Parts: sequence; structure tokens; C-alpha cells
Amino acid sequence: MKAPEITEAEWRIMTVLWEKAPLTANQIIGKLQPDTGWAATTIRTLLDRLTKKKILKAAKLDGLVAFQPLITKEECVSHESENFLQRIFDGAAQPLLLHFTKKAKLTTEEIKELQRILKEKGK
Repeated sequence: MKAPEITEAEWRIMTVLWEKAPLTANQIIGKLQPDTGWAATTIRTLLDRLTKKKILKAAKLDGLVAFQPLITKEECVSHESENFLQRIFDGAAQPLLLHFTKKAKLTTEEIKELQRILKEKGK
């Protein structure tokens, strides 16, 4: 299944559910409100949108409606990465890699891992 587009706000909800699911709307509200300050109605609207997009499944759990992701975080990250690469760098990986390599603070281990990956790709 191709991951559908999700907004930044929807991503926040998905992050909560990828960490632990299923959760009820009230449980999600309890996790998000302290950091976001969003009204309960806003969170419920976002849950409704994600359900309509078939990103979440709403099902009865102990008499309450609970939400569960229908797509994995990895699927969404992959889709968002491809979308970003296409939109910002016209699909070209080299300028993206050069940009982030120059700008990012990388540990020695991360540099070694990048070198290993690039060496493997060069074979």
C-alpha cells in the first residue's frame, strides 16, 4: 500500500500510535495536549481525517473506540523521503546527500556507516 500524504499535525498523532497502539481518543488526547496545547476537538478531527484516509483503523475495544495504524512508520518515512527528494532536489540524490553531509553534525560512527554504505553502493 502506498503511504498517503499526511500533514505535520497528523504526523504527531501517528507518532503517538506508532509508539503504542491501540489507543482511545482520550488516551491520544492525554498524550498530545501537554505538548501541543491542541483542543480535544482538534485531535478528534485529526483522528477522523486519518481514519477517512485509511491510515488509521477505528475499532471497538472494551466498549470504547480505539485507533490503530494501518501503515508503518517506515512506510511513511519512505514516502515522505521520496516526496522531499523529488520536490526539493528534483529527484537527484547527490545534491541532497552533499547538502546534508555538509550541514549535519555527524559522529565518527555515523561517518563510518555512511562510508560503508557508499562503498557497498559502489560495488
